[in-house]
Amino acid sequence: MRNWLVLLCPCVLGAALHLWLRLRSPPPARASGAGPADQSALFPPWKSSHYDVVVGVLSARNNHELRNVIRGTWLKHLLQHPALSQRVLVKFIIGAHGCEVPVEDREDPYSCKLLNITNPVLSQEIEAFSLSEDTSPGLSEDRVVSVSFRVLYPIVITSLGVFYDASDVGFQRNITVKLYQAEQEEALFVARFSPPSCGVQVNKLWYKPVEQFILPESFEGTIVWESQDLQGLVSRNLHKVTVNDGGGVLRVITAGEGALPHEFMEGVEGVAGGFIYTIQEGDALLKNLHSRPRRLNDHISSLQEEDALLKEESSLYDDIVFVDVVDTYRNVPAKLLNFYKWTVETTSFDLLLKTDDDCYIDLEAVFNRIALKKLDGPNFWWGNFRLNWAVDRTGKWQELEYPGPAYPAFACGSGYMISSDIVRWLASNSGRLKTYQMKWPLMFAFKLHGACTG
Repeated sequence: MRNWLVLLCPCVLGAALHLWLRLRSPPPARASGAGPADQSALFPPWKSSHYDVVVGVLSARNNHELRNVIRGTWLKHLLQHPALSQRVLVKFIIGAHGCEVPVEDREDPYSCKLLNITNPVLSQEIEAFSLSEDTSPGLSEDRVVSVSFRVLYPIVITSLGVFYDASDVGFQRNITVKLYQAEQEEALFVARFSPPSCGVQVNKLWYKPVEQFILPESFEGTIVWESQDLQGLVSRNLHKVTVNDGGGVLRVITAGEGALPHEFMEGVEGVAGGFIYTIQEGDALLKNLHSRPRRLNDHISSLQEEDALLKEESSLYDDIVFVDVVDTYRNVPAKLLNFYKWTVETTSFDLLLKTDDDCYIDLEAVFNRIALKKLDGPNFWWGNFRLNWAVDRTGKWQELEYPGPAYPAFACGSGYMISSDIVRWLASNSGRLKTYQMKWPLMFAFKLHGACTG
């Protein structure tokens, strides 16, 4: 028995020493983490070794070439750097899900919302608003009334109109109707109604023709009715009129959907008349609708191929974090928030650098600046800041819910850096933060909560 103990003791000691050395040794030099196979468990319960900086690179699913350019340039330099390779973790941030709606069938290229046009009304004029036979508009106290709308397929407005007061004999009012393009202070066209020039009566409205312009897809406008008399307008609540959308080619935008009145506008939301329009390029629209089923099948096949390519890419490079969102531009704020949560759950770090896949990062210069500016403490946000940046109500950066004409100061450009305590705060409060349509909305919420000195 003693002989056996003599033989076993060196083996036990050797195994214990080997295990101790394994636990103390650093992980292999790499700048990567979870791959697509980890979509069902995006946040593993363990943490890797500590990093000075975690770099999050926002990337779209189909930007394979841009990611490979990074892997062949500044990321390659990082991995070969004797001092920095163990101090920096680099991750590409990609949505785990592709949009199942083909780009041609979306309301806009930045979202994943289906352009739901069915049975379009072609080759005839359409009244945008109508009242039921037993309903009449009532005289209100409001002298200015407006309604906003969005064009989903090209139309031409031919006439603007006002409701008439059934108690009047003829037309006895002085009313101006204007159509504005969103965020523009000059009206595209104007119709003026008065007793000697009241236009043509159609159903329960008076209409006057206007100069005809093609309003393109994604056009957003506001119609404003203004009484030039002391009396208020004959108007109706939006919910008490019928909107004739031509089969889905336009949509009325209500305050309940988050649309804010433009700053130069006055008045209340409602309808004090209407407009007549026609749908343009009807043949092209019908052709597009007829080819939609085939296009959808082709797109689903392309998504499956894209999933396979991403899985292969992630397995090969092991540098992608798949966050549980549909990968569209409108979801960039959600992608960032999910990445912040991932970093807190899976890594230990001091600083987080957010950048895009079309940017070159000189990490040596970054570390030099950190040392020069002493940016290694808590509670800081470093980057190029924009001040008094107007909120976009239309286009790529459209934001309809932010309650003000301008954003607070925010970092923009090729990237920004924040301290880990801010990342932890954002991650832990993710359920209570509002994600506005910018790449930095979470920063606004953090700053407004008084936790950032900027």
